[in-house]
Amino acid sequence: MGGQVSILGDAYSYGILLLEMFTGKRPTDDMFKDGLTLYKFAAMALPDGLIQIADPRMLSAPKQDETSDAIYKYASQGSSDETRLRECLVSVIRIGLSCCRPSPGDRMLVKEAVRMLQDEEGVVTHEFDS
Repeated sequence: MGGQVSILGDAYSYGILLLEMFTGKRPTDDMFKDGLTLYKFAAMALPDGLIQIADPRMLSAPKQDETSDAIYKYASQGSSDETRLRECLVSVIRIGLSCCRPSPGDRMLVKEAVRMLQDEEGVVTHEFDS
């Protein structure tokens, strides 16, 4: 650690946060040892094994939480609920991985990640009432 503060460090933190939220895992969990990291765990699961590593709470029916309602609503549109959910999860995990790539110069900036998450063709568009 001990390096200078930079927006690339912010991007890394944002990416890890996305991975934590959508896998339900923390970088400090006991399973992450012997070189396995949250980043590698998520990267190895893309795209076909993602449903197996997703936080089970993301796969259940919506609760009273606005965010999970928005994700479930987005994922439920279209021909197949499971397909839509999978596409949503793959997109979010890819964005998270892009933000926390090992080389700082290769990381997606937070501004770009947020834009992709909000994009109408992106993952989840959710407007909060003001």
